[in-house]
Amino acid sequence: MQTVVITGGTKGIGLAITKAFVDSGANVIVGSRTKSKEIEAFIEAFGDKVSFFAIDVRERENHIKLMEFAKAKAGRIDVLVNNAGVSQWRPISDIDEEFVHLIMNSNFHGTLWGSQAAAAAMESGGSILNISSLAGKRGSANNSLYCASKFAINGLTQSLAKELGPRGIRVNALCPVYVTTDTILESLEDPSAPAAGDSVQNYLTKFIKEQTALKRLPTGENIAKTCLFLSSPAAEAITGQCINIDCGVLPQ
Repeated sequence: MQTVVITGGTKGIGLAITKAFVDSGANVIVGSRTKSKEIEAFIEAFGDKVSFFAIDVRERENHIKLMEFAKAKAGRIDVLVNNAGVSQWRPISDIDEEFVHLIMNSNFHGTLWGSQAAAAAMESGGSILNISSLAGKRGSANNSLYCASKFAINGLTQSLAKELGPRGIRVNALCPVYVTTDTILESLEDPSAPAAGDSVQNYLTKFIKEQTALKRLPTGENIAKTCLFLSSPAAEAITGQCINIDCGVLPQ
């Protein structure tokens, strides 16, 4: 039975990942700043198989404590999913130190500290999964800082795969395009976002028609199923990969 640690696993994509691992029979520890009703329901339904640990991913020490909690709870750590992050558009002229700290500390530093703590706690056979973005493969207007944070996650993924591979620990990243969670729909309402003040639904409909090969967007469940695969023995030869989950927006 796997022990899986998931940051930001209380809503959106993270909640879908949590549900998938719970359904697979894993012991799941969710690290997030606050509980959600859904996580509370999981804990009530599955008892000791689901645990919550309050964590701010921007703080290095919190990740160490999260791993200590997981190891004390389950005796081992098999999988870490670095999912917690922030998405927000802003033109270069409006970027200030506070915004840099928000995006980089939440997205890149959170992934870096989580990976560092997991690497110290994992044994051979472990798997680190970083939820990156298609924005880590290509830039877009008014999105320079978010893209930079996700490019950094992809670089971290590739480097750690080389570094941790000799210890039998695999490191991969998942790079989804838009997944229609409440968070992304809200962020697309921003005037700096690609919808540019138009209806978010109109923007996404046009994006799907013009940009995707499959004429749809990926779902949280699609991301979750890929996490299950990448953390399974079926993917034992896959590491250092930044895998697009984008319904064919950026074929590579």
